[in-house]
This record gives sequence, structure tokens and C-alpha cells, in this order.
Amino acid sequence: MIADALDRDALLRALEGQSADAVIHELTALRKSPLRHSGMALTDRLRDAGTTNLLAAAEQLGARRFLTQSFILGYGYRDHGNQLLSEEAPFGVRQGDACDPHLDAMRSTEQHAFSAPEGIALRYGLLYGGDGEQMCTQLASRKVPVANGGTLGWIHHEDAAAATVAALEHGGGGQAYNLVDDRPATWAEVFTAMARAFGAPPPWKLPRWLFRLVAPYVATFAVDTAMRVSPAKAHAELNWRPVFPTYLDGIADMVSIGRQPAGS
Repeated sequence: MIADALDRDALLRALEGQSADAVIHELTALRKSPLRHSGMALTDRLRDAGTTNLLAAAEQLGARRFLTQSFILGYGYRDHGNQLLSEEAPFGVRQGDACDPHLDAMRSTEQHAFSAPEGIALRYGLLYGGDGEQMCTQLASRKVPVANGGTLGWIHHEDAAAATVAALEHGGGGQAYNLVDDRPATWAEVFTAMARAFGAPPPWKLPRWLFRLVAPYVATFAVDTAMRVSPAKAHAELNWRPVFPTYLDGIADMVSIGRQPAGS
């Protein structure tokens, strides 16, 4: 069935007579990373009002378990230095700039989720891997610029899905989990390696000031953020480890899939 998560009444009507053990909130309005902060507005609404509506749906369905999508950037769009960020680090704290609505939304979705009998927050790293054909085309035409920037946590989309299932089955209520692979990397490192693997020319390398001008939202993390995030809790409590422990492993898989004959 299809329903609008931002229309509470319509959502509940669509679910009348249904039951479930769990609800997994993975709503997003993003097809690609938006260049400007305004492009995050609808996803921010889904994290706030959408989460509230899905919790009402979970209650109606009789679902005690509720998992919500969150994001490691909730620790803050800034340079965290050498600090290894665990789930105990401050999360969703305003920093007095254009990122505040996104931080508010990430904090909101987690707080709402934790109000469920068995609420869990999944703090994903930057996702990649599910759009190999599209990325190959974009990289070939040099439409993915890079700049010098800080270290980030990444996760292949298949590992993110497996971690979500592990959290559904083994996660503790009221808990958050960092879901990243074993090798932090910069935006430039990942997309330069991806271009090389696909046989594309190196991405354009822009000065930081120009990257911020062209893509002010992306620059907040691709240029201005540096963080090292620990997945130790997910390893221990969810019995989960990434199949693709580094972005290099994940990129190799993207390329191998792209080279398979159609229909294989």
C-alpha cells in the first residue's frame, strides 16, 4: 500500500485493519545529495513530522519495535579532530549556522524513536554502492568535483541493509548504533578511487572556496567536516561486520557488477 507519511490521517486510514511487529523508518526525499541546504527541507520534515506520524502508525499496528534512519553527521558538521566518536558523544547539538535545521531534524527523529517501547536509531555513514551505472556516467563526464577536506565514515548500501536487519533482530531498545565501515576516508579519496576504478578521468579538484560556492550544503561535510566514528557497539551488540570493510572493497564490487552481462 502507498500513503503519505506527512499526512497522519491518511496514513492511519491506509493501515486500518493491519498489524505488524516492527516499523522501519527509512524515509528520505533525496535522490542525490542536494547542493544547497534548501534541498534538505523535505527530508528534515520527514525526520521530524514524518517520524511522529510513523510512531502513531506503529502504535495502531501494535508494533513495539521502531527503527529510524539517522546519520553520523548528527555529531556535528565540523572538525572533530582525533576524537573517536562513540554513541555517547553529544548528538544533534545546534552549532549556530545553516546546518542547525538538519541537526534539529536528526535529533528529533531519534528522540521520537526512543519514545517507542523498543526504539532504535541507526546512525549510518555516507552511503554508496547502489548507483554504479549512474556514478560511472557522472564520473566519466567529471560531474562529481572534489576538494581537500576531512575524514568521513562510509558504508556500502548492502552493508547498511544487513546492519539494519541485524538491528531489527538484535538491537536494544533505546539504543543508537553507528553503522560505518572500517576505513574512514575523505570525499576526494572515495570519488577519485571510484573514477580510477571505472576508468574515468580524475574528478575536477576545486579550491575549497569554490566548492563552498558551487555546493554549499555538500561542502559542509565534504570540505568542512572531519570525524572518526566508532562502529564497535554495532559489532558487539548486533553481531554485524561489514562485508565491504573499506570503500576500496565496495568500489571493486560496484565495478564488477557494472561489467556483468545484462540479465546475469
